[in-house]
Amino acid sequence: MKKEKRPLGKILIILMILFFYLPIIYMIIFSFNEGKSLTTFTGFSMRWYQHMLESRDMMASLYTTFSVALIATLISTIVGTISAIGLSKSKKIVRDLMEQINNFPLMNPEIVTAIGFMLLFITLQIEKGFVTMLLAHIAFCIPYVMLSVMPKIRSLDPNLADAAMDLGATPWQALTKVIVPQIAPGIISGALIAFTMSVDDFIISYFVTGGGIKNLSIMVYTMSKRVNPSINAISTLVVVIITIMLVIINVAPMLAAKHAVHQKIRGKKWIPALAAAAVLIGAVFFSGLRAANSSRPYEGQTLYVYNWGEYTGENIIQDFEEKTGAKVVMENFDSNEQMYIKVANGEAYDILVPSDYMIQRLIQEDYLQKLDHDKLDCMDKLADAVKGLPYDPENAYSVPYFWGTVGIVYDTTKVSEEDLENEGFNIFLDEKYKGDIYLYDSERDSFMMALKALGYSMNTDDEGELQAAYDWLVRCVQTMEPEIVTDEIIDNMAQSRKALGLIYSGDAAYVMSENEDMGFYLPESGTNLWSDAMVIPANAKNPDLAHEFINHVCAYEGAYDNSSYVGYTSANQEVIDELSGEGGDYEGINAYLPRTDNANDEVFVFNDETRKIISNLWSKVKIAASNAH
Repeated sequence: MKKEKRPLGKILIILMILFFYLPIIYMIIFSFNEGKSLTTFTGFSMRWYQHMLESRDMMASLYTTFSVALIATLISTIVGTISAIGLSKSKKIVRDLMEQINNFPLMNPEIVTAIGFMLLFITLQIEKGFVTMLLAHIAFCIPYVMLSVMPKIRSLDPNLADAAMDLGATPWQALTKVIVPQIAPGIISGALIAFTMSVDDFIISYFVTGGGIKNLSIMVYTMSKRVNPSINAISTLVVVIITIMLVIINVAPMLAAKHAVHQKIRGKKWIPALAAAAVLIGAVFFSGLRAANSSRPYEGQTLYVYNWGEYTGENIIQDFEEKTGAKVVMENFDSNEQMYIKVANGEAYDILVPSDYMIQRLIQEDYLQKLDHDKLDCMDKLADAVKGLPYDPENAYSVPYFWGTVGIVYDTTKVSEEDLENEGFNIFLDEKYKGDIYLYDSERDSFMMALKALGYSMNTDDEGELQAAYDWLVRCVQTMEPEIVTDEIIDNMAQSRKALGLIYSGDAAYVMSENEDMGFYLPESGTNLWSDAMVIPANAKNPDLAHEFINHVCAYEGAYDNSSYVGYTSANQEVIDELSGEGGDYEGINAYLPRTDNANDEVFVFNDETRKIISNLWSKVKIAASNAH
């Protein structure tokens, strides 16, 4: 019987190892992919490693990640060890109380801890950045160190320190030469856990950082909002560094023991190992440090930009810094509402890139300043169709950045254009495609689709029409079994994983460029003609430099870099013509050219009351979708 079980046991072990390591192997392989796809290997290339090394933001994030992790690990290990030793000598009631307090952060949801830190720093008026991130990491690492060290202390003879001092040792010598060596395994374990937790942390870091300071987790999160294979390259580099560290930590003590080096510190073999690891990390990330500080601001000028994640070209920031001598600090947001909260709370930026309806709201609430058109030389370079839109008819406050529509991306081998023409957005209720559709997780765009399918204006404030749109969406999620997604629709549709889905035109342009079987359709009933634009907040500290940045982004070189890399339609007419024309990146791809001749297409108008109604109804739609599954 035992012989029969062994092969099964080995197979299970192999399967378990594959389960853990296949994703890492997959990531490493695709880090050398020539194309942008994260799922189809098109050829070997070092393209994404070159892009990573040339990216100041990526290298700075790596430097921030490991510098914070090393400093936080060192401080938390010292503080946690001393605290654990101190508690071991305290009264039982104090010790028990402190142990419960120490365990509380470990069981507390990270999001609660993150918000707590954020409110603390806001209350104390501490400017968020590297220091606040470091303080937060030290604070949440200390409990892990204490939890690791305390069992080792309990296993010691309580009279050990007294015995050492009876033999002539000072209290300090008793601590460092007797107690610490005995609990060294616990200290090392605590330090390694603290280091791992710090490198891995995203949620707490996301809430306590500011000033453009990003660790690797935040960087990867913002990159993942768009298809960016540099994620694989930067993640592979981290895997390589961690592997080298583990080899050093494990091999160095064995070599030291083999050659009988430094006999007196044999019990501290881990010290040279950790020191070597620190030297390695310092050497590897020296370039990151230089990248993070390579910009010498001209006359102390710094431009603070708040933009969507992965919404700028590869070279646009670097070129602007070289051109002006200024330093650009860019932070990223995930939604217009997230951006609004920061602006409403008084955080100062020089440039924002909100969407149409949010620009209207910011204007109404006096959060924006008027542009000085004498300082702008870009307006005549922009497409007429994206100027003078209803939210800012005179372009007094805004200059277009990207624009486009929301439509249906579909697999031409599965969906006929005849169905699309006959049904429009109602194709999302056609049971022929049940279980084979994507809905976009956006209350605004989903209700636009439903309202247009019903023949209503997407800017309606009629509660009866909104209720009808809600009923339409509930019917869709209950009968069609859709998958509700956000940006993952991009690569999924490029791989033909569903028949059709609701998508932004810029994302559809990428999908079509990756898969010739994909098409893009705009129903005649109308859609959302959207625009994201650059604006200058009322509290901007450097409006002159902000105007210069707007000119740079709208000029041919900047606009081309932006649009060719991101995939969304440029506001620069010359760039539109070149990218969509013969030999252009988006030749023959109708998704790249927004429709401008349909009277049913609309621009969103901000209405706070309607927004609240739609938000509440969309939450109910998602609940209905969950119940249906």
